[in-house]
Amino acid sequence: MSAGNAVAIVLARAGSKGVPGKNVAMIANKPCIAWTIDYARASASVSTIAVSSDDAKALGVARASGCEIIERPLSLATDTARIDDAARHACEVLFSREKINKSQPIVIFYANVPIRPSGLIDHAVNLLTSTNCDSVQSYQPVGKFHPWWTARVDEHGQVAPWEGDVLNHNIFRRQDLPPAFIPDGAIITLTWRALFCEVPNAVPGPHQFFGVDRRGVINPAGSVVDIDAKYDLLIADAMLRDTSA
Repeated sequence: MSAGNAVAIVLARAGSKGVPGKNVAMIANKPCIAWTIDYARASASVSTIAVSSDDAKALGVARASGCEIIERPLSLATDTARIDDAARHACEVLFSREKINKSQPIVIFYANVPIRPSGLIDHAVNLLTSTNCDSVQSYQPVGKFHPWWTARVDEHGQVAPWEGDVLNHNIFRRQDLPPAFIPDGAIITLTWRALFCEVPNAVPGPHQFFGVDRRGVINPAGSVVDIDAKYDLLIADAMLRDTSA
């Protein structure tokens, strides 16, 4: 695989109950999806950018930006549709158009993530290609939402540890918690073989497309904004306006 020949698949499903129309919502004077398209275009690792969507507005932004257009079937745009199914469909369409080949690294982006740290694409793709692993996903520190500090609260208000026998693992300073990380939605990079579930011994299920040899890159806390609630729009708008000022 060539690190400078990655194909970026931007997933932009129209439906969203939390923030309707979030993929095309205006953030710092640009549609949300446009920030991801521009981010991918700025990377030396990406040679092809495609947008998969059932949203005419999102496809319009993609077309104006010169991206490959993938009209996503409605069966792949439901609330229960999986992102790997949509990504496989997009790759199959691009392959049939002879726009990509099976040796290229595949980079999956969510269109509702307008803010990512600089250099992330190159970092993730380089890790994928240099290690010959199956996939690379980005993570951030969980901070105060550490699993050791989670609890169960029953209908009577009784509190019990989520795991183990001692509440909070008997740790009360965040600095004493072991490092823990959570996927932040900024990037997934993987091989064709992994995406199409062709890696031997990969555990069947919704995460099979990550393969067996899974790697991670760690982003700084707060460096990714994923639009899941209305206040995320305000945060992203303020951050991007401050950056461009």
